[in-house]
Amino acid sequence: MARTLGSDLLSVVARINRLATQRVRLPLGYAQARLLSTIEDQGPTRISDLAALDHCSQPTMTTQVRRLEDAGMVTRRVDPDDARAVLIEITAEGVDTLRQVRIDRGAAIDPYLDRLDDQDRDTLAEAVRVLRRLLEDASTPTTVTK
Repeated sequence: MARTLGSDLLSVVARINRLATQRVRLPLGYAQARLLSTIEDQGPTRISDLAALDHCSQPTMTTQVRRLEDAGMVTRRVDPDDARAVLIEITAEGVDTLRQVRIDRGAAIDPYLDRLDDQDRDTLAEAVRVLRRLLEDASTPTTVTK
């Protein structure tokens, strides 16, 4: 069971994401919402780093960032560590848009959650807490000992 838990979890989460995306009209595309979320999570980030995180080319990422910038959701500023580079950061409008996207996508799932009994909802709430701890643990740098 433990061998398939990770793949099962990823599969179910991906299907829930698709369900939420299909059931709601977003103010921006899913890929752009995902990128905006990445920028929010990472903080000010270079385009090359965003491209690496998204497994795409730098020109592709530049185009995606430009769309978000034209919409007022991100801004560019000079990297204080390297004046030749720019950092992309989320704007207040981008934070507001992302918050609304999350609310709308969550609302698309709520009718299905409402069908669950209290015990299943409590189980899911606990699972969310566990997953948040997992993400916190994954973002904590680990030291390698020899």
